[in-house]
Amino acid sequence: MAGELILVVEDNEKNMKLFRDVLRATGYRTLEASTGGQALMLATKHGPALVVMDIRLQDMTGVEALSRLRMDERTAQIPVLAVTAQAMKGDRERFIEAGFDGYLSKPLDIDELLSTVERHCRGRSR
Repeated sequence: MAGELILVVEDNEKNMKLFRDVLRATGYRTLEASTGGQALMLATKHGPALVVMDIRLQDMTGVEALSRLRMDERTAQIPVLAVTAQAMKGDRERFIEAGFDGYLSKPLDIDELLSTVERHCRGRSR
């Protein structure tokens, strides 16, 4: 499913580079945002196939950014993956209940990242 546009929302430069390098190396195109506000603007303007969203951002939480994406009809149907270093028991369920379509914990497992991205992009193109 390579070629899809993925919006990566991450405020840590090293983590952003990892996402960008891995996704581009497997054929995806990427947009990058370091704040929730930038993410909302880019998602509205470009309509990516998927958003990969860090939970802890400088201007708002990933949960708040997700809520705003869901309230806008232009972005409401875009799948959004939660990414967090807060990998505690129950977090996956908590983020899925908050409305995220999937969950990835840091440090990232590259195989899990790619299989999760592919699954959500494939589901969207049906």
